[in-house]
Amino acid sequence: MHGAAHGRVNLALISRIVAVATIGGFMFGYDSGAINGTQEGLRHTFGLNEAQLGLTVSALLPGCALGAFLAGRFADIWGRRSVMIVAAILFIISAAASGGAFSATVLGIARFFAGMAVGAASVLSPAYISEVTPAHIRGRLSSIQQVMIISGLTGAFLANYYLADIAGSSLGTAWAGQPAWRWMFWVQALPALLFLVALFGIPESPRFLIAKGRLQQARLVLDRLIGPQAAAAKMDEIGASLSHDHQPSLADIRKPGGGWRKIVWVGIGLAVFQQLVGINVVFYYGAVLWQAVGFTESDALKINILSGAVSILACLISILLIDRIGRRPLLLIGSAGMTVTLGTLAWCFSNATIIDGVLRLPEGLGLVALLAANIYVIFFNLSWGPVMWVMLGEMFPNQMRGSALAVAGAAQWLANFLVSSSFPWLAKNIGLPVTYGAYTAFALLSLLFVWMTVRETKGLELEAMQG
Repeated sequence: MHGAAHGRVNLALISRIVAVATIGGFMFGYDSGAINGTQEGLRHTFGLNEAQLGLTVSALLPGCALGAFLAGRFADIWGRRSVMIVAAILFIISAAASGGAFSATVLGIARFFAGMAVGAASVLSPAYISEVTPAHIRGRLSSIQQVMIISGLTGAFLANYYLADIAGSSLGTAWAGQPAWRWMFWVQALPALLFLVALFGIPESPRFLIAKGRLQQARLVLDRLIGPQAAAAKMDEIGASLSHDHQPSLADIRKPGGGWRKIVWVGIGLAVFQQLVGINVVFYYGAVLWQAVGFTESDALKINILSGAVSILACLISILLIDRIGRRPLLLIGSAGMTVTLGTLAWCFSNATIIDGVLRLPEGLGLVALLAANIYVIFFNLSWGPVMWVMLGEMFPNQMRGSALAVAGAAQWLANFLVSSSFPWLAKNIGLPVTYGAYTAFALLSLLFVWMTVRETKGLELEAMQG
């Protein structure tokens, strides 16, 4: 918002809004990471093979794609905050159902609905933040979303490690006579309840209110955010950026001659490449992967925690840089770094051998693989992790933001599903060297994509975004 130049910015209110909205990011990370420590429990309880485990683990992701698409559309009808309230309720219900599941089918359905909540939070939290924050600090504040996503992942890893430790393993009994893996799902309800309650303490997005013609409410919100003088000018700017002949709709992403606008395809490209570099293989299958190269279950869970910690550090560095050097340079740096580190992992796995049916790396290469994986995670969370969500929240014009987010968000989660569900089968039948070689190729392609198509959005007002 341009109010920084013409009036007082209410940083206390903006900070509260960002803090609440990013609990959605925490839930996004927690629900995505909680499955990581439950996999032995799922194999044993439901008798799953590799393909079935992949589908059960990834049942969240089609729900995420649907949730992201519907949330983007419904946010233009009901409002950003209202849809996040629905998502918080879904988080609570799905956590209870996942932990209590009596079959893999029931668990898959519960995870699908959890995914709808995750998908909604993934697109609405950064969009909502971008719509209430000043342009000169929008990147930093929107990047907090990724810090909270990683904090959620790390929180899930810590909770899983603690539960497995007190129960002896994920199959051991924790509390109330129930195995630890069930509690790994149930504890998700606690942050979800906090999210639900906190949402009632923040206002609706003023840009949504103006689009719906609720001008008096929008003016009250803007007065609180940037002061009365700046609010009047901002009302006019936002109104001028919206079409006066119809409400925002899916048709807005189409260009006059037919087909989708170029900016929508760039958003889809950013969303898809963020997943094709294989980041969620580390998060969803980290424990299984590190056991495969010789670490114990306990050590593998500790490595997950280490990955989460370095991810948060990388995100904090990104927050310091994103409004200084810009979004595009960070994406290019990340793509280059991921290409090198993923290539190193592919090389390490090409030197592995199978001993008694278990993958083993030669002495010394296990450490190289561990270092390469964590440096890869640093590069991702310095760049594509936060920057992709920042750009999706800000790069689209006001008229099409909800619809473009719906399409790009759905594409991101479908790509996530493709990568995550295919990994167990690829690792077993094609091999880790080829699998990680493919992720390396996509990292290199992502660099070319950014270089050729992505424009810088640093410091631009949302009303200045062109479609």
